Amino acid sequence: MKFSSRFLVNISQRCLRTGLLVALLMSISVTLSAALPAGNAITDGRALLRYALPIDNQPVREIQSSLEDITNQLRGKRWSPIASDVSKASLILRDRTEKILESVPDARKPQAQAIIDRLNAEIAKLREAVETKNKDSILTERSQLLAQIGELQELMVNGFPFKVPAKYSNLAQLKGRATIDIKTSKGDITVIVDGYSAPVTAGNFVDLVQRGFYNGLEFTRSEESYVLQVGDPPGPEAGFIDPKTKKYRNVPLEVLVKGDKEPMYGITLEDAGRYTEQPVLPFSAYGTLAMARPEGEPDGGSSQFFFFLFEPELTPAGRNLLDGRYSVFGYLVEGKEVLQQLRQGDKIESAKVVSGAENLVAPQAA
Repeated sequence: MKFSSRFLVNISQRCLRTGLLVALLMSISVTLSAALPAGNAITDGRALLRYALPIDNQPVREIQSSLEDITNQLRGKRWSPIASDVSKASLILRDRTEKILESVPDARKPQAQAIIDRLNAEIAKLREAVETKNKDSILTERSQLLAQIGELQELMVNGFPFKVPAKYSNLAQLKGRATIDIKTSKGDITVIVDGYSAPVTAGNFVDLVQRGFYNGLEFTRSEESYVLQVGDPPGPEAGFIDPKTKKYRNVPLEVLVKGDKEPMYGITLEDAGRYTEQPVLPFSAYGTLAMARPEGEPDGGSSQFFFFLFEPELTPAGRNLLDGRYSVFGYLVEGKEVLQQLRQGDKIESAKVVSGAENLVAPQAA
């Protein structure tokens, strides 16, 4: 059976509201696998966040790409390509230090140089692990190196990359990134939200976390679906009512497309005619964090968000039709095993911003 694009769009919106998203995702996997592009094959949240940073430094991106590639090669035990990846990263670190530092503001250069020095010293441990074909050590050393690469890349970000439209100045905005620890009834999870790509959506979330809005709220829509949603407060209202204005807080659909300098607001990629383009923050990782919204209301989001429980066999990257239709604003970075256990009725006991609170810009009066 074949479905029209519009039919699948309508079904996707309906499924997200009713908890039947699994049917959509399975049908897409079966019927559209030959029609849609392969998309972004990266399925690690931390990697996606590194690639999403608004920087333009080719050497550091080449180092990152080489180190990221090791995991793919390791699955097939392709030791020669792994050794080549390590050698390439090592050579760039050694021979192109000046080019790497060119993107770092002068005040941060000493800190950046210190990271490069550590990388040069520690990549030798990765090379040794590759030589002995110690898989566990390879993964550990690679992860530590990439964490430092991420720190180096963040030093390259010089100011906020674009101006958010003035019409959204009444909403909280995150001009950078923030890390949030969420304590649930099944254990602790950690997410990083990305204001560089979704400042309004991420800002709304961080603002509500700081208000304690999510504390005690129950998860919903988890059984037989690929989303775990939360953020609906008890009572007749389905979103956040601002205590100052006494009004429902509307949050617009916000999507930053690869290659664009600023996000699109209030329109899906399909409605904009950009069918094959990919967002900077895709639904490609387990624990993708996105804003929920009512069907047919691109600007109807408020407080409800959901975790996308990505399964590559049924929802291959770039083939789930959620990209560009809902605002992704971050990723789970710790606690995957906890997220896997959460079900409808479990609760967020508390949520706390542990870093990046200084990046939050409070709503401006109308």
